[in-house]
Amino acid sequence: MSKVHIQFYFYFVAFLLTFGFAIVAGTVHLNLITILLGAFIGILNANGNIQMSKAFEKGPASLTSPLVGTNIIFPILCAGVVFHEHISLIQWVGILIMLGSAMAIQYSSDNKGRINYFPWMMRVGLAIFSFGLLGILMKTSSYLQINSLDILIAMYGGGSVYLAICSMYKKEKWQRSEANIGSIVGFISILGYSSYFYALKTGTASIVFPIVSLNCLVVVLAGVLLYKEKLKRYQMIGVFTALLGIIFTKI
Repeated sequence: MSKVHIQFYFYFVAFLLTFGFAIVAGTVHLNLITILLGAFIGILNANGNIQMSKAFEKGPASLTSPLVGTNIIFPILCAGVVFHEHISLIQWVGILIMLGSAMAIQYSSDNKGRINYFPWMMRVGLAIFSFGLLGILMKTSSYLQINSLDILIAMYGGGSVYLAICSMYKKEKWQRSEANIGSIVGFISILGYSSYFYALKTGTASIVFPIVSLNCLVVVLAGVLLYKEKLKRYQMIGVFTALLGIIFTKI
């Protein structure tokens, strides 16, 4: 199935749901800054996913996920330097532990297939840039006290337009199954990003970002429970150190 088509469906369904809810509730307060900021966030997220999927095709999967995961360093540094968030030394230790844990969990010792290094590094670099800038803009929107629902509407709307253009360029065959999966992901995405924005508004972004990066734990546990996969020893260590990192940030 086309990754672009699945993303388009989930963006479009999420846009219809958020915009429809805002119309019914009478809470639409879109302005130029909100539209531009939200649309840019949506485009960066969609492009980051596309670049990461292409990086998997070009190079070693064992390194792609943990390398792309390092993008979270940029919004963390931005939150500290630009937005002057105070992080204690022990919290910094927790942040570094969580970042290391996320990379260890996603790392795979299997390294099969031919590696085309230059295209792979270019795709990885673009994915890191997209996701890193995305995090900075999300923090910016919460700093400006922009309504999360307005940002989500602009984000899903802008992403839908971008992905529609990408799909016309790629000219891939459309499938019904893509719409089904995309619609489900759209529902989940609304819940996830709504919680993400709320956490950034009410919590410390430098701690929120690394905690959210541990979403890989869900994938790992699903692989164990649903697909009977076995965790490697370093992944088990990563899971336990991730929990330790969270505890450190709460001290």
